[in-house]
Amino acid sequence: MIDTEATDLPELPELPGDWQRALAVVAHPDDLEYGCAAAVASWTDAGKEVVYLLVSRGEAGIDTLAPEVCGPLREREQRASAAVVGVDTVEFLDHRDGVIEYGTALRRDIAAAIRRHRPDLVVTLNHRDTWGDGPGAPRNTPDHVAVGRATLDAASDAGNRWIFPELTERGLEPWDGVRHVAVAASSTPTHAVDAGPGLERAVESLLCHRAYIEALTEQEPEEYVREFMTAATSRDAARFGGRPAVTFELFPR
Repeated sequence: MIDTEATDLPELPELPGDWQRALAVVAHPDDLEYGCAAAVASWTDAGKEVVYLLVSRGEAGIDTLAPEVCGPLREREQRASAAVVGVDTVEFLDHRDGVIEYGTALRRDIAAAIRRHRPDLVVTLNHRDTWGDGPGAPRNTPDHVAVGRATLDAASDAGNRWIFPELTERGLEPWDGVRHVAVAASSTPTHAVDAGPGLERAVESLLCHRAYIEALTEQEPEEYVREFMTAATSRDAARFGGRPAVTFELFPR
């Protein structure tokens, strides 16, 4: 269903395609699948390279599983999920799930990954305190806020040799080639990607997180995932020519 309330808002232009390599940085396994997997599928179809960087292994995400069991399980689900949308490289930073802290340590780790992979585009998830605006908007998690903010900062840190000079000593030369940071699931999107071509693979990709989904909802996983993805990609369709959309707030650099 298209959200007709969105028709009062300005149209969303296509996310710029003038890039070849992207680094997507999020807090947990499944964040990208809930946030922008349909866009990733379209990008890899077009021959673009996308690398995933997970700050944690999501080990605190399933109440019925101890972290030492949950972490490896969710890592396996994430790697399988990434492969569905054409992503071969998935890295983990091993910050503790649930207590990720914004600060120089996190910025350094993300800046190191940016220097290592040298992306043109950096993607992350909503870094604001809530999902949506206005009274009653659901609160975002501290992990998402910390990682989103740190990613925005690290995109600049990576290009300055005098910030984290120890990275240069490790052979990671500064990289000032990030052209844009694109924040998925923002309440104030500025651009969009057509979700239609990659939608079925996005559904399949999210379904790879079966253990997490089965712990999250009593719905059948296939029903839950399809309902969620349909609603998410329809929310701003009216602002994107009636097409299902993955939306981003774009921060040029």
